[in-house]
Amino acid sequence: MSDGGGEGPAPGRRPRGGELDERARAALRPLGEDEWPPALIAAMIVCSVLAALVIVGALTVHDLSRRGGSLPAAGFLAAVLCALAAGMYRRRYWAVLGFEALLAFQIIVTSLALVVASTIPAAAICLVGIGLGGWLFWKLIRVMGRMQAGEERSR
Repeated sequence: MSDGGGEGPAPGRRPRGGELDERARAALRPLGEDEWPPALIAAMIVCSVLAALVIVGALTVHDLSRRGGSLPAAGFLAAVLCALAAGMYRRRYWAVLGFEALLAFQIIVTSLALVVASTIPAAAICLVGIGLGGWLFWKLIRVMGRMQAGEERSR
């Protein structure tokens, strides 16, 4: 039996986690110079639209502070979303990672909202939010892998 000392897998033995990781990394094609995966475009659009909606919402809601918000906080959130959108446009790994963190937070919060949803339309909206956020999260993982593959191979 092989001890895993670099000899390769023994015939009939299933590959282990590290071996599978190496195969997956080797199979990743780096992101091309002018390549824009659909998930990255969708993430940039979502980020930009959210930034605009935050500003419009902050400017049009009366008594924003009574509802738990403030204009400086809305400006800060819109600036963060714009920075993430600009970073994703430049295909920066940190921007995609930051957007993934926001997506994960959105999925968790929407899942908690689903638990307390009192109407069918509210539950349906929660399910759509969870589904779309989860889909985009999953699709961006491969984009991030391809970004890293390009960085590693350029070193």
